[in-house]
Amino acid sequence: MTVVLTPERALAASVMMLSCCAALAGEEAAAPRWTLGGFGTLALAHSNNEQADFSANMLSPGAVGYSGAWSAKVDSRAGAQLDLNLERDWAAVLQVVFKRTPRGYAPTVEWANIQYRVTPDLSVRAGRTTMPLFLSGDYGQVGYALPWVRPPVEVYGAIPPSSSDGVDASYRWQMGDINNVTQLLYGRTDIPASSRARVRAHGLAGVSNTSTSGALTVRASLLHSHLSVDVANPLFDGLRQFGEQGAALVRRYEVAHKHVRVMTASLSYDPGNWFMMAEIGRMQADSYLGDKTAGYLSAGYRYRALTPYLLYSRSRPNGATTMAGLDLDAVPAQRAPAGAALNAGLNRLLAAIPRQHTVGAGLRWDLRPDYALKLQYDRITPEPGSTGTFINVQPGFRAGQPVTVLTAALDLVF
Repeated sequence: MTVVLTPERALAASVMMLSCCAALAGEEAAAPRWTLGGFGTLALAHSNNEQADFSANMLSPGAVGYSGAWSAKVDSRAGAQLDLNLERDWAAVLQVVFKRTPRGYAPTVEWANIQYRVTPDLSVRAGRTTMPLFLSGDYGQVGYALPWVRPPVEVYGAIPPSSSDGVDASYRWQMGDINNVTQLLYGRTDIPASSRARVRAHGLAGVSNTSTSGALTVRASLLHSHLSVDVANPLFDGLRQFGEQGAALVRRYEVAHKHVRVMTASLSYDPGNWFMMAEIGRMQADSYLGDKTAGYLSAGYRYRALTPYLLYSRSRPNGATTMAGLDLDAVPAQRAPAGAALNAGLNRLLAAIPRQHTVGAGLRWDLRPDYALKLQYDRITPEPGSTGTFINVQPGFRAGQPVTVLTAALDLVF
């Protein structure tokens, strides 16, 4: 019997783990050390495009543009984190975030795991953990830890699931002046993609290595899983009605237990007065999700409490984003209109593989300890034939035309 770790089960499991750890600490006559902290982002975004919605993440679909010229739902969220450290090398963490989901604002368990330090250099965890793909993913939903309002959507939106329910192991080792952390993980994830659809990944296995030397940090990661996404089920059910040629298209494009491979590389250099970050990732999926590469480059300069920064990001497919579909000459005339509609629907899915670039600039003002006010300007351009990362795209949407998104955000930790 397979048990899916839903947010509710993860929360219950974490409470049980924390209670067991506290009991264990009591038996050993050692008081647990715990900390409780919170964080939040209050943001307002504006888009000048009324034919599509800008969203920071398709699985957290706060949107602005078609749904309204202004919105506080794109980036606003609040969270709390409980850390418990015990004697004899045990620790546990629980992070709950109240954020926008496909079903509206709701509490979501981001982290819920228990850790055991086998040796000073080797530790293992079980529960819900962060996948070590991109550098900013280490900070979870804590916007205060980021230099920008949000991570680049072309990169971080390409692989929306950020956590895994399972186990991982981390080993620290040194090579000369370079400190390394090598991490292995195995697990699964099951998250809502809409009010009626889900994203499921099983057999999720990965390896990552992070190297640090002074101000320089470099990470490389590999990840493999079997992915199922039931967003477009009506389309594929319709294709199955067209015999073998429809079934062949379903086998090629449907996201049902398909192999997905992800490779990422990250670099960060931060000597103090300024910083530079660059990341690139490639996702290969044997489905309508396609084969795509995304990356960004960002730099900023710190002057007292002010940090101006620049950002350039890009996403492109590594294969075709259009296809002929059903051969309408080979079907009865009365079924040709339905076949043409199915072909158009499949091509709309392929057009959603982002071909897009963004040029951004922003200013961070650390107005007081633990508070940061950020202003960011993004000029987002989906290339001709692509809807980019936009959602709720309307017939009047014009690819190739830049879209301006302005955002003001207040980040805080406490």
